[in-house]
Amino acid sequence: MDTSNRPATLVRSLRYADLRGRIVNPARLLAWALASAIVILSIVPPLLRPETPLPHDLEHFGIFWAAGFTFALGYTCRDAVLPSMLVIFAGTVEIAQLFVPGRHARLSDFIVDALAISAGLVSVLMMDWICARLVTSAT
Repeated sequence: MDTSNRPATLVRSLRYADLRGRIVNPARLLAWALASAIVILSIVPPLLRPETPLPHDLEHFGIFWAAGFTFALGYTCRDAVLPSMLVIFAGTVEIAQLFVPGRHARLSDFIVDALAISAGLVSVLMMDWICARLVTSAT
């Protein structure tokens, strides 16, 4: 497709939209893989849970941020449905730990998880906003 006669902003806009369109399915797959990993790591007995040298809150923040980021890439979050569902997911994961021997639910973990998943969503919204501004300011 020859775009030499089109304005640069339209070309940039189409490129970004094309890129976003191409990553939807891989992002959805990765988002569900991360959600599955979160559930599995949260409900396995403590002896089976892998440990990292990272602080506990940073581990939580990292995986929940990544989940929020990939869900926002794969699904629209223009309204409050996706953010609400992901915060409910974070709470459900914490509550599920009450039923696993040796595990416990912490309010502090839920707060970190909910903030991290929301930060992941906001990161994508900011990325979209910045790219839209770059496209319009280039005119």
